[in-house]
Amino acid sequence: MGKDVIIACDFSSAEATFAFLDKFTEEKPFVKIGMELYYAEGPSIVKEIKKRGHKIFLDLKLHDIPNTVKKSMAVLSKLDVDMTNLHAAGTIDMMKAAVEGLTREDGTRPLLIAVTQLTSTSEERMQNELLINSSINDTIVKYAKNAKEAGLDGVVCSPLEAGMVKDACGSSFMTVTPGVRFADGEVGDQVRVTTPAKAKEIGSDYIVVGRPITAAEDPVAAYRRCVEEFVG
Repeated sequence: MGKDVIIACDFSSAEATFAFLDKFTEEKPFVKIGMELYYAEGPSIVKEIKKRGHKIFLDLKLHDIPNTVKKSMAVLSKLDVDMTNLHAAGTIDMMKAAVEGLTREDGTRPLLIAVTQLTSTSEERMQNELLINSSINDTIVKYAKNAKEAGLDGVVCSPLEAGMVKDACGSSFMTVTPGVRFADGEVGDQVRVTTPAKAKEIGSDYIVVGRPITAAEDPVAAYRRCVEEFVG
């Protein structure tokens, strides 16, 4: 499994997305399509970006009863994305149903990863509002183990938790980590952040980078810097 940089294309329209992607004349970056863009443009945006030769992480974070998730994943598997995700909080049964739904007749399927705890959820909020009494680290590791048991390929976690997840679930269990910023860049509204070089050191398999690339003066140069620091 090679390391890669995934660009979060958090745009509100196809027009803005393609204006951004058109800047890349040599590379075909791995891109993340999230809720905003998918809800604005629907499945056609996925097909169009795929047709241009990009790998796609479809970030819709499914969380529902197992049967609904299974049927929804069966629909998403037809879009030929490379990676998609769900919430680990939906239980092992839901995650198993998701794998079943995502697996095509020929046995192939996109990579499937689970969100453990959102990077916006602090330990205090998790305990006071969600009534989860364990520490956030123990919860993340437990959710990751549940995802592995259900047959998933990995989890989304902050880079700071990637090492713990690898220790608990093995080095081949994928960690996809947002919250990456350049050492000399703005942190924005992310709290648990690290640099591409540090994420590489910690053991992230994929880093998801948004504004440090999409809002850069020269997005292509920022992307290349990211790849250089993370992949080498």
